[in-house]
Amino acid sequence: MADDSAASPAAEARKLPRADRLLAAAEGRGLLARLGHAPVMEAIRGLLGDLRGQILAGAPCPPAAEIEERLLGLLAAEAGGSLRRVVNATGVVIHTNLGRAPLSAAALEAMRLAGAGYVNLELDLASGERGDRHGHAAGPLCRLTGAEAALVVNNNASAVLLALAALGDGLPGKGDAPAPGPGEVIVSRGQLVEIGGGFRIPDVLRRSGASLVEVGTTNRTYLRDYEAALGERTRMLLSVHRSNFRLSGFTHDASLEELVELGRRSGVWVVDDLGSGTLLATARFGLGDEPTVQARVAAGADLVCFSGDKLLGGPQAGILVGRREAVARARRHPLLRALRVDKVTLAGLSATLAHYERGEAEREIPVWRAIAQAPEALAERAGGWLAALGAAGRGAEVREGVSAVGGGSLPEVTLPTRLLALPPGDADALAERLRRAATPVVGRIEEGRVVLDPRTVLPDEDQLLLAAVRGALAGG
Repeated sequence: MADDSAASPAAEARKLPRADRLLAAAEGRGLLARLGHAPVMEAIRGLLGDLRGQILAGAPCPPAAEIEERLLGLLAAEAGGSLRRVVNATGVVIHTNLGRAPLSAAALEAMRLAGAGYVNLELDLASGERGDRHGHAAGPLCRLTGAEAALVVNNNASAVLLALAALGDGLPGKGDAPAPGPGEVIVSRGQLVEIGGGFRIPDVLRRSGASLVEVGTTNRTYLRDYEAALGERTRMLLSVHRSNFRLSGFTHDASLEELVELGRRSGVWVVDDLGSGTLLATARFGLGDEPTVQARVAAGADLVCFSGDKLLGGPQAGILVGRREAVARARRHPLLRALRVDKVTLAGLSATLAHYERGEAEREIPVWRAIAQAPEALAERAGGWLAALGAAGRGAEVREGVSAVGGGSLPEVTLPTRLLALPPGDADALAERLRRAATPVVGRIEEGRVVLDPRTVLPDEDQLLLAAVRGALAGG
């Protein structure tokens, strides 16, 4: 006689709806036409497989209608694409996991127009001859930074790699003639940094074909250390700005000006990896005295490399600015073909740079608009959220807190803010429900409570945030 206890899970599993019923439900909602047969069937098989495993482990079979709705929810989310709009309520302005810098309205419109049709990417409209794709952003970059020439690639890691590869086998004033023997790059031990994603300066140096020569100690490196390491194979002095961590205590670095003077005297290149890079002075925003790109160019570096999607506030890009000879070598290097940016990125970057040239960056670029917000304005906004929640927000409160710049920029620098602390309870579960909202909201947990920082919530996102919070507090 069969064992009822052993047969029960199998009997429950037989209650699962057939795949064709679920397929018909997807077709009825229009999801089959939007996604195609194969992705829908893959989702059905996956859902039924997961449920079967849970049932055989002892769980009851959910009602067929509930299974249908679960499938339709999964398919609807997939139909919207894996990249979804997210409300950033973390208070981290340049949040790498959330796409770094949001773009200005002008940058978005410029990118839309560039992608919607044909543009003169490599056509000189006056002559009808082939034009230069790299010239579209070079003019504003030179005007804004004081550089002789400029070049844009796909991110700052690429900019550093190209600089090392293009300059590592030759010397200033020698044209494209290679110097004898493999080149060496001198860098301070205190600047051999690793940033997000395992990007390490020593690894980039090796892949560029250059040999690394470390000088000084972790906390102290002097100009004499660079001078002692100079030799026939030296091609470059590399300065790496510590934009994502701080050394404190007994420290010393040779200044960029000192390295430039040594480079000129010794006939070798000087490259400055600035990391984030800013065109605006940061001290007036309470962010400390971060070096500007203009100051590094004025110091005389042959190339200064920085990001387009961090403190600049534009699309992802790596930017090289500096002396004409150095940029020309980078432009002629074969690696540039693999690292160049497309028309959409150039359009967005050019529109972003135009904000700086018109003196409106603080007002129009979302990164700087967020950084510039005063605590009083943030308190008013957080208080408005609390009032709008009404009874649903019973137990919530507005409290003081701090925001961060993020994106590997300005470590240990925070900005005063005001937070909406949601009611006490299971903070992890509440944060998860917020992330599962129709428009996900990402906050942070402090002292056992979910807190939402208005500094990084865009001006048109209040209603999206409030809808998500109401649903999450209601348990949905």
